Amino acid sequence: MKEPKASWVPSPEQAAASRLGRFAGASGCSTYAELCRKATAEPRWFWDAMVRDLGIAWSTPYGDVMDTSEGVPFTRWFPGGRLNAYESGVTRHAQKTPSGIALIAEDEAGTTRRLTYAELEATVEQAAAGLCAIGVERGTSVGLYLPLVIENAVALLACAKLGAVAVPLFSGFGADAIRQRLDDAGATVLITADGALRRGRPVRMKETADQALLGLPAVRSVVLVSCAGLEVPMREGRDLGWDRLLSGDRRSVSTEAMSPQDPLLLLYTSGTTGRPKGTVHGHAGLPIKSAQDWAYGMDFHAGERFMWVTDMGWVMGPLLVFGSLMLGGTAVLYDGAADYPDPGRIWSVAERQAVTHLGISPTLIRVLMATGNGFAPDQTPSKLRLFASTGEPWTPEAWSWLFETVGAKRLPIINYSGGTECGGGLLSGNLMTPCRPGSFAGPVPGIDAAVYDSAGQPVSGAVGELVVRQPYVGMTLGFWKDPERYLQTYWSRWPGVWVHGDWAAIEEDGLWFILGRSDDTIKVAGKRLGPAEVEAAALDGGSIAEAAAVGVPDAIKGQAVVVFVVARQGVDLSTVAGDVSRRIESSLGKPFRPLAVHVIPRLPKTRNGKILRRVIRNVFLNEPPGDLSALDDPTALDPIRLLANARGAAGRDQAAPAAD
Repeated sequence: MKEPKASWVPSPEQAAASRLGRFAGASGCSTYAELCRKATAEPRWFWDAMVRDLGIAWSTPYGDVMDTSEGVPFTRWFPGGRLNAYESGVTRHAQKTPSGIALIAEDEAGTTRRLTYAELEATVEQAAAGLCAIGVERGTSVGLYLPLVIENAVALLACAKLGAVAVPLFSGFGADAIRQRLDDAGATVLITADGALRRGRPVRMKETADQALLGLPAVRSVVLVSCAGLEVPMREGRDLGWDRLLSGDRRSVSTEAMSPQDPLLLLYTSGTTGRPKGTVHGHAGLPIKSAQDWAYGMDFHAGERFMWVTDMGWVMGPLLVFGSLMLGGTAVLYDGAADYPDPGRIWSVAERQAVTHLGISPTLIRVLMATGNGFAPDQTPSKLRLFASTGEPWTPEAWSWLFETVGAKRLPIINYSGGTECGGGLLSGNLMTPCRPGSFAGPVPGIDAAVYDSAGQPVSGAVGELVVRQPYVGMTLGFWKDPERYLQTYWSRWPGVWVHGDWAAIEEDGLWFILGRSDDTIKVAGKRLGPAEVEAAALDGGSIAEAAAVGVPDAIKGQAVVVFVVARQGVDLSTVAGDVSRRIESSLGKPFRPLAVHVIPRLPKTRNGKILRRVIRNVFLNEPPGDLSALDDPTALDPIRLLANARGAAGRDQAAPAAD
């Protein structure tokens, strides 16, 4: 079968002039594929050459590139070296280009703030001194529960300078989700905000933070950033304002020289079972990986401006900050609803802030598409060079709308996929290779990725598991205080092979495609959530005995949450759906409010009591249920089939909606 024609093809001149093209040429490689082969065959050469090409600052040079003596999953990078991500991201640029713009932040009200590299350095130094004064030091865990504002990036960088461990939290989380992560991280300081503007209305955050801290006496200090002008309660002896943190004639503090393996970030991701997993990223991990991805995948240069519609609580937030700053560019932060006051907001922000690189999710494009072309820009934002996207698979219609209607068929869409635990991208597009709707050029150079069949053999032209066969810079250093769970999650299926959990395929023209999760993880608008978290929130009220949460296709969000529950005896069934929905929203945040809650007599389980979520989902969607040999009671599927039939007949989810 003939492959579809590529939608965008770089010119030879464009490919050769790209950062990836120049790096490949300097490495003796004439093509992207040749560079990838050399990088995986000679990993020590590649990572050393890449770090030198990116100009990473070392206070003590490393003696070797990698050490696998403790096992491949626990590879130690650049042993003997010392560095601090703050120095590569801020200090060196403040010295060379002090007037260069480091950060631009626009909020929903239209207010814009900017910091040059010199101003950013001065502000981070003040913040670091203030944090040190309240007890933050090397190894301290600091929670960041903030909107995507300048102070969020400053706090992240101040933690890096001090050698503290930053714990970014999604600004839409509920109290339970925040509490669980802060408790697991052992945080002693939380930096939060009074609130944030969303669709013209203030969303209160300080009260949510206070509720989260009930029962967490270890958090001894709370720093408050005023973002929405709200009056909020302040606890004497614990809470202080951000302005006060930065004020005073405090002695400057030194930048800690860190081991490449010392924790910099603790980013939480959710799997299909159990508590959220804290993925650990070191000073020579995610920051260097982000610089690699921005340079060779996104072709980002010093002085250019990168905006990604994201949140610091998702991996793309730290990637945006470090990727942009490590290369001497500008990180553009937009905090607010992406389609407010109208669906053209993102295009106007991109034009106003002279954005050169715009990261935007397929979910958001589907939202904008639904308004018709009336809110597409009259012309492509004038400085824009390319689009980037991540979080979920594209639909051909959404990809084509962005490429043709917004990009005028001129701008490539750099598809990018990895994950919180990856510290960046496993697969990416680039300016050396063609692209078509939803495609990836292939693995990022240095990533030895493949697609495996069920027998653990590499395949092409067929769907299989996305795997990584060698460690790479940026891969998580493990799960926070839980190495066994880390090994079980990613390294237990095939010896020495990382199993990522995505279905993937390599087509005849060499382009790669991601086809969705191979596990039970739910992705709502690109944000990953574990069923166990949803189910725990659903069970919290005491009206239900059991719960199973699944993700179902959604035309706007990619996936939506549907919850199946078994009610306790004597409960008024007419109130269950609304009660469960409100509990989940209160605990996890509004973005994770269920599309529907269905009350059924019992949940399908295996003989040893494991809930068969994937079977529930497939039956509900009228898809093949898969292997049912372990099912203890086949009649448990009958109510779900009835719901599926009713849903199909109506053309929408009408049974037991998640009512207000």
